[in-house]
Amino acid sequence: MTGLGCLVIGGGGLIGAHLVPKLVQSGRRVTVLGRGATPAHLLPKGVTYISGDFGNHDLIKPLLDAHNEIIQLAYATVPNTSFDNPLADLLQNLPPTLQLFSEVAARGGKLVLVSSGGTVYGEALFLPVSETHLTQPISPYGITKLTLEKYANLYSVTHGLKVITVRPANAYGEGQRPFAGQGFVAMAMASVMMGKSVQIYGEYGVVRDYVYVGDLAGGIMAALDCGQLGETYNLGSGIGRSNRDVVDAMSSMMREIGCVISINYVPARIFDVQANVLNSSKLIQGTGWVPQVDFEEGLLRTREWLRSFLG
Repeated sequence: MTGLGCLVIGGGGLIGAHLVPKLVQSGRRVTVLGRGATPAHLLPKGVTYISGDFGNHDLIKPLLDAHNEIIQLAYATVPNTSFDNPLADLLQNLPPTLQLFSEVAARGGKLVLVSSGGTVYGEALFLPVSETHLTQPISPYGITKLTLEKYANLYSVTHGLKVITVRPANAYGEGQRPFAGQGFVAMAMASVMMGKSVQIYGEYGVVRDYVYVGDLAGGIMAALDCGQLGETYNLGSGIGRSNRDVVDAMSSMMREIGCVISINYVPARIFDVQANVLNSSKLIQGTGWVPQVDFEEGLLRTREWLRSFLG
């Protein structure tokens, strides 16, 4: 096989739907490995889709033989389910990823590990959070994500793993399916469209950094192409918005389609970090990446996609 071959593990989901076309446009030969029988989103022509679990040793070894770049997007759980069963979160995610690290290192491939900028830091001591901030997660999801980062570093030092870690903020945009356990923007918009109340935990909800998924995909590409091996990069907008801010921002565009917003306030959850906003200056300065889509434009694109998705 000739040219750059890129294997995107977990590339059939939201981020993959925006990342894979960019990889193809760059001239790469792209293979997507996903757990579903078919990808959740349409993949570009020429992309190979393989259904299976990356923890399957017999499956993953020949795929790694055939690709010199690997982007790891796959994760078996979401914050809600990880809190309900922390042991399952660990067992479903740690062993197969450590195996992946070992196999990639043995072949000399380059790995981009997509972690979680929203959970690995814990409660912020300052905002926006830089990569040097203390990492003290308060959720099982965040602990496992950080553990994977630590093991990636271990394999880098001891096995020569060529790895770049990306810590993204909260993705939103076309393709974000609502009520999947994460993704406040899609959940809130879909709830309003369906005549349901938007649920907010606490008086204003948590403050998060929302990055348009197309920009997030561009940031992963920038890290892959221009990032330094062994480095970790935040990937976000640098702007914090509470859940109530998000609802307020979408109110006029929801009225345009005849939808009225109703909010149901419920008690805050103990595993939710109160505020998380990422400082992405390291990625910007190191790779030239800059976000292209502002929040309101991203909300409009999400609205139009959800209108079609919900019928």
